[in-house]
Amino acid sequence: MKNNIFINKYVMACAISIVIALVGYISMSTLPVEQYPDIAPPTVNISTSYTGADENTVMKSVIQPLEEAINGVTDMTYMTSKASSNGDVEINVYFKQGTDPDMAAVNVQNRVTRAQALLPADVNKVGVKVEKRQNNILRIFAVRSADGKYDEDFVSNYIDINIKPKLMRVTGVGNVLSLGNTYALRIWLKPDVMAQYGLTPNDVFAAIGGQSFVAGVGSLGEQSENSYQYSMQYKGTLKTIEEFNNIVLRTSGGGILHLSDVAEVKIGAMSYNFTSNIQDKPGALCMVFAAPGANATQVNARINKTFDEMKATMPAGLEFVTLMTSDDFLFAAIHNVVETLVIAIILVILVVFFFLQNFKATIIPSISIIVSLLGTFAIVSLAGFSLNILTLFALVLAIGTVVDDAIVVVEAVMAKMENGISDAREATRQAMSEVSVAVVSCTLVFMAVFIPVTFMPGTSGTFFTQFGVTIASSVGLSCVSALTLCPALCAIMMKMGEKENKKSLTYYTKKAYDVSYNAIYNKYSKAVQKFIKRPILAWSVLALAAVLLVFFMKSLPSGLVPQEDQGVFLVEIQAPEGSTLKQTREMAKAVEAKVKNIPELESFALVCGYGMISGAGSNYGTMVVRLKNWDERPGMNHLITLVRYRFYFDCQDLKNLRVIPFEMPQIPGYGTSNDIMLMVEDPTDGNLSEFAKHTEHFLNKLSERPEIASAMSTYSERFPKYQVDVDAAQCDRAGVTPEAVLNTLGSFCGGAYIGNFNQFGKVYRIMAAASPEYRLDPQSLHNIFMQVGNGKMAPISEFVSLKQIVGPSNIEHFNLFQSITCIVSPGSGYTEGDAHKAIAEVFEQEMPKTAAYEYSGMSREVEEAAGSNATALIYVICAILIYLILASLYNSWFTPWAVLFSVPFGLMGAFIFAYLGYTQGLPGMDNNIYLQTGVIMLIGLLAKTAILITEFATERRAQGLTIREAAFEACKERLRPILMTVATMIIGMIPLVIEGGAGANGNRALALGVIGGMSVGTIALLFVVPAFFIVFQSLHEKFQGAPQVKNENNDVVITK
Repeated sequence: MKNNIFINKYVMACAISIVIALVGYISMSTLPVEQYPDIAPPTVNISTSYTGADENTVMKSVIQPLEEAINGVTDMTYMTSKASSNGDVEINVYFKQGTDPDMAAVNVQNRVTRAQALLPADVNKVGVKVEKRQNNILRIFAVRSADGKYDEDFVSNYIDINIKPKLMRVTGVGNVLSLGNTYALRIWLKPDVMAQYGLTPNDVFAAIGGQSFVAGVGSLGEQSENSYQYSMQYKGTLKTIEEFNNIVLRTSGGGILHLSDVAEVKIGAMSYNFTSNIQDKPGALCMVFAAPGANATQVNARINKTFDEMKATMPAGLEFVTLMTSDDFLFAAIHNVVETLVIAIILVILVVFFFLQNFKATIIPSISIIVSLLGTFAIVSLAGFSLNILTLFALVLAIGTVVDDAIVVVEAVMAKMENGISDAREATRQAMSEVSVAVVSCTLVFMAVFIPVTFMPGTSGTFFTQFGVTIASSVGLSCVSALTLCPALCAIMMKMGEKENKKSLTYYTKKAYDVSYNAIYNKYSKAVQKFIKRPILAWSVLALAAVLLVFFMKSLPSGLVPQEDQGVFLVEIQAPEGSTLKQTREMAKAVEAKVKNIPELESFALVCGYGMISGAGSNYGTMVVRLKNWDERPGMNHLITLVRYRFYFDCQDLKNLRVIPFEMPQIPGYGTSNDIMLMVEDPTDGNLSEFAKHTEHFLNKLSERPEIASAMSTYSERFPKYQVDVDAAQCDRAGVTPEAVLNTLGSFCGGAYIGNFNQFGKVYRIMAAASPEYRLDPQSLHNIFMQVGNGKMAPISEFVSLKQIVGPSNIEHFNLFQSITCIVSPGSGYTEGDAHKAIAEVFEQEMPKTAAYEYSGMSREVEEAAGSNATALIYVICAILIYLILASLYNSWFTPWAVLFSVPFGLMGAFIFAYLGYTQGLPGMDNNIYLQTGVIMLIGLLAKTAILITEFATERRAQGLTIREAAFEACKERLRPILMTVATMIIGMIPLVIEGGAGANGNRALALGVIGGMSVGTIALLFVVPAFFIVFQSLHEKFQGAPQVKNENNDVVITK
């Protein structure tokens, strides 16, 4: 490198840098933007319904056959199932990360097809829907009638007819869930009138099916000599209410019995399960979910465009209300990171200027920063990554590292010129001959740190890979810039001997620098000289650092990703079991009043009949609460976590209502809540009521722990029910079967899906049931009749009896075992890792030995990460790679240990700072992916810093100095570049620590770890590295021979 061609051919160096920057800029403009990379596991959803069936019937006849068929499908990790009392079936199958979601859906569909022969006929008639799905909510929006002109049903069906189809055609939209009542043709049967005519529900259903159907009727005149050939058509399925009213049920005595004689036909709803309120106006709520692999930002842009197009044709008075989009947090977080990026660049440039006191010398590293960062975008694009929060974090961290190589080059050139070399080209040549190997070795070591992380599986692996590749590529480009552009610019820009204006900024900066640096330099020189004479001190300090590192690593609880302030939280409202939809709506008004009192509130919406945690049910409700922009609520007191806690305690005085506010998971695709989702299982499939009592006791004990803020389950057995018993003897005497009795009862009271009809360009269901006034209470059974053996009609109350009981509304399975879902919130000042430890301890003490538990969603990832040694293994592999690279560079098996033994000090510093932040209650301060990423980077940074000492000590040793003299000289010579690189890194991190708003918790965790590691690690390595160098260089020379030094007569001299 002594004859660096770029020193003379500076145009070539500039051209290379311009190309790198230009390609990077073009790549930056084409990169997709998203919050996080696609890291959520693929999910396949299986859904159907069994009209009129209760949860036990659904579980035994539908879910269990499907579960047994699906279980064990390729790459499956776990499966959840829910049977509802309204006959709904939902099964979710989760797969390993990286599984092709399309193949997963195909494999599940094949398994479902095998099981369909075992399902009830009514279920097969409705159909079993299999679709790939991720719980990645792109947007929550509502359509409301601002002037109150339209009711909820109109708005809901306007969405179904005009909005939902268009959204489903938007590329990247996986599903649109509309929480409203869908139109259906309702046939309200009159059982008493039917009894007068001797009709059964099946008679009516058969008549409808026999007169509303499609048929191909051919043509006339084909293959004839007629003038025309005529195609014939039948009107097909009936379309109007009048046509259905005129359906013929029976003809007798010249009279005709029509459907309108025994039933009322009208356009109604398929189910009456929802009621909505959008900021005190009627409307309907919708959720848009992303398709697997979709880019959220691009999809949201397409949705916005679709909304703009639809606004022109919407009826007057209808308007869109956006309650949440994934872009809200994303763009706010990106804005904060970019702002931090700019501030960090400015601070780094100021630090460089302070150390160099030369504007031209400061410009060179500044240009290197810009070239390296822009070039990184090209590599990110080639790697197939997106511009997300992780890659932007990496760029912020890279600011302090990409400037290192340029600083080393510029500082070396300035040192040569300060020592008397007036020609900038010659000074640059000599400097490059000394620092080139150090620059290359430092870069290789730093990049090697991130090679092992690319092989990590799962969510953590995706995080580490995108972060590592981004920062490693930026450092690699900074090395290219340091070896090409920096020497060229130094050769043409650096000059000495310029007269300084005594009143200039440079003059005062130099004066301040000389005073401070000389003081540090003198004290350090004396201290390090004493320290290297006592190598036992270095070993003692290393042992202490190792002990403290292990202690703080064990003391700091584990986590996956810090929960950020996303600006939106959800509220589940649970009214007393058995409450009607109308009662729930009335009780929810009190919660609405509490929401309106939130000072940070921007907008809200309420849906009754559906809980985001519990699912469908007349006693459940969901509220979406959107807070003001982060800029409008600065300070810790207005963070969403505190707003949510205040709202929760404010709702404690509401009687007969359980109010559960919660935030959505930080990483999209991991369920609907950021709370711990604990699945308590009963592998014995025993009595569910007894198991529920044990679980309730366990949750009560768990709630007493300080690590737990609240622990509750979604399971309740207090829903009022009637148990139906059939008198088999009476049935036999009347000539009917118990099955016929229950089918008749189900048709009248549960309803039946009997066909389809077309209206408004859509296909709607035809639903039949007894009119509501005929099924109010047990006495109503006297007015419901069925046909017995002699053809007469008898009240169904003669064959069945009802017994009032209580029971659950939903039954759940987890991996084929009956289970109860528990929602656990960590206490204030405690992390999810703390809560997991408390759960394990209390479960062991309070639950039966036959019981088990597992986690789902994000909690499962946290548990797997905590129980995995992958991170520790990565640290070990990183150290091995660094050792091998250094051994190759130094041609020594011993010298690299002087570098490696400096690393534990930095790791200890990182975990000390993180632990202090954790004890002070700072959000996000646990052993999460952000901190681990910073720690892995610290290994490379500290190794780079230590190399600056060992490389120069090795060179001075080769020049004839003793080992102790070489180590001491290296410390003095490299103190300034070490302080510069460390100061730029630390000061570049400060904006991340103090920045608030979106993404602040992750920023803080990463930055505090890096600041702690760099500060503690650098102070330590400035003393221990020279001490360890003396020890291991002596061993090297003992076993591998001393370096050959030639004197002026070209004779070989061995220096001891």
